[in-house]
Amino acid sequence: MKNRNFEGIALSNLGYFYENMNRYEKAIGYLEQALIIDREVKNRKGEGVVLHNLGDAYYNLKRYDKAIAYLEQAVAIHREVKDRDGETYILYSLARAERDMGNLPAARAHIEDGLKITESLRSDIFSPESRASFLANVQNSYQLYTDLLMRQHRADPTKGFDALAVEVSERQRARSLLDLLTESGTDLRQGIAPALIEREETLAKELNDKAQQLTQAAKPEQVAALKREISQLENDYERAQTAIRKASPQYAALTQTQPLKLKEIQQQLDADTLLLEYALGEERSYLWAITTNSLTSYELPKGEQIKQSALQVVELLTARSTNKRGESAPQRQERIAQAEGNLPAAAQSLSQTLLAPAAAQLGNKRLVIVADGALQYIPFAMLPEPLGSGKWAVGSEKKNSNRPPAPDHQPLIVGHEVVSLPSASALAIQRRELAGRQLAPKMLAVIADPVFDRSDSRFTNPATETGDKTQTFTGDDARSIEHLAENSGDKSGVTTLRLIPRLPFTRKEATRVLALTPKNSSFGAIDFQANRATVLSGNLSQYRYVHFATHGLLDSERPGLSSLVLSMVDAQGKPQNGFLRANDIYNLKLPAELVVLSACQTGLGKEVKGEGLVGLTRGFMYAGAARVVVSLWSVNDKATADLMTKFYEKMLKQGQRPAAALRAAQVEMWKQKQWQSPYYWAAFTMQGEWR
Repeated sequence: MKNRNFEGIALSNLGYFYENMNRYEKAIGYLEQALIIDREVKNRKGEGVVLHNLGDAYYNLKRYDKAIAYLEQAVAIHREVKDRDGETYILYSLARAERDMGNLPAARAHIEDGLKITESLRSDIFSPESRASFLANVQNSYQLYTDLLMRQHRADPTKGFDALAVEVSERQRARSLLDLLTESGTDLRQGIAPALIEREETLAKELNDKAQQLTQAAKPEQVAALKREISQLENDYERAQTAIRKASPQYAALTQTQPLKLKEIQQQLDADTLLLEYALGEERSYLWAITTNSLTSYELPKGEQIKQSALQVVELLTARSTNKRGESAPQRQERIAQAEGNLPAAAQSLSQTLLAPAAAQLGNKRLVIVADGALQYIPFAMLPEPLGSGKWAVGSEKKNSNRPPAPDHQPLIVGHEVVSLPSASALAIQRRELAGRQLAPKMLAVIADPVFDRSDSRFTNPATETGDKTQTFTGDDARSIEHLAENSGDKSGVTTLRLIPRLPFTRKEATRVLALTPKNSSFGAIDFQANRATVLSGNLSQYRYVHFATHGLLDSERPGLSSLVLSMVDAQGKPQNGFLRANDIYNLKLPAELVVLSACQTGLGKEVKGEGLVGLTRGFMYAGAARVVVSLWSVNDKATADLMTKFYEKMLKQGQRPAAALRAAQVEMWKQKQWQSPYYWAAFTMQGEWR
């Protein structure tokens, strides 16, 4: 006996399959059959889905009038069956079709209706992770809206469409971070049932334990099983935190954070600051240069082109910290020399793309960078000064830059302070939350040179090791343990930690930095004391500057498990949990003026569309840090020790602001022949407050 409902579903699925294979005519044939059956059996929801797919198929055939007719029927049915989520995707398709028909006002009306629904649906979600995931799925809508506004700006530069585009750009950036910063000053657990808090704490411990087991797993089947367990625990942990937010009177009292308007962004700036906000798009990208009293918009190449250029620069920059299997020492030296030779031209090319359009506005201003996509991996400080450009602002006549050409290959940091922000709105909320906060009573806390295993020479009777031997340290040792996976034969993407090498220069770094402050105003946790218990004790809240010098472990798949590696054995040689994970950091109370993560890749994390890089940085911002200095690649041990010493000397002895001190230290490193390559000094970037 035929089941017409199932037949309709099967035909709809076939149509969808052929549509994804770009065989649109064949897809339409199946979808039209499915439409007849859905109408016959009165499957209104199925009918709406088929109509949407038919609209998209005709759009891809560039038959826009027919596409719009089907899509208008689809949106009406989705409204009838109250499928608001599905309605947003149809409105996106309608806006896209109207745009390509040249009807920009209609396209804009559709995308605005869709985004209103999106914002409403998002407000009903309690979990920051789920909110981020939700917005990641609708990034295309925000990008289309931005592009529509900039097209309107090009047609009529006097109507303020570019200002609206900036505001849309802010609406799609780091929204979960804005929510987290807003709630960071609130004790969400006050008045919560103890059972809920106990559940959260138990899951956090289980998650940490499993994550530690994962780093020690040797067999692929063990890795796979642990990954499954960790995934389930992360889901349970997120649900536990959601339950706390739902039950919290303090959370209920919080108002929804709204991203800034252009005038509010400009109020965050000063006369010496130029904000450069980038938005990478499918067909074209945009740069907005914002000062206290002006906004200039520039059109850039398509996002994929910029992404490839940026990734090429990153590859060349980090050649020294990359280990290739089976590569001999001479081959490695030849590869590094070739990368160093190719880097200046690649960096200059990227600078021309990203900075030359706004070259006339740079002057000697502080540059605040709000990056997008692959640009988050680029330290703008190392890009050469742009040579001027033939490009001009969107909606303006062509102008010649009066800016004189910069010295050959001089990096941007020589003439500018460079600061990074996840969004302009994030800075505003951070300033609001930290306004009026009193400085911590003491100056500096340093956590450095932990003990990782019994083979360490700091044991009077080191244990006899089998298998791997203690490594010989050189000035090229990197503060990352991710590369050790290459020696393990493990192809799972998980770093198996058999032996973590000591970083000898972290001790020198700690000693030098601590010597810059009075003993009664500083605290050094070194050797066995550089452990998890020290950090979680709450004592670090007494210090204005908190400095970590150790290994970093990046988990780009599960950002909550990225960590700083602290002492993994106690003074008696007993193993202990040495991973200070991002999930731990969120629970710290750390009202520091500055947190420095003098370790590898601490500025990286999982790239989430619309959120940026989710990792350790936002954990410390949530904990209360006004500024965070982090690294973008595996940094050299000795060079980092030298850089950090100069950085703290300029802050603590010369009284420079952190952003100014970092710039001065990096310029000083650049002037030394030994450290001139940006690999040695450019990895560290500052995020947050520049004042």
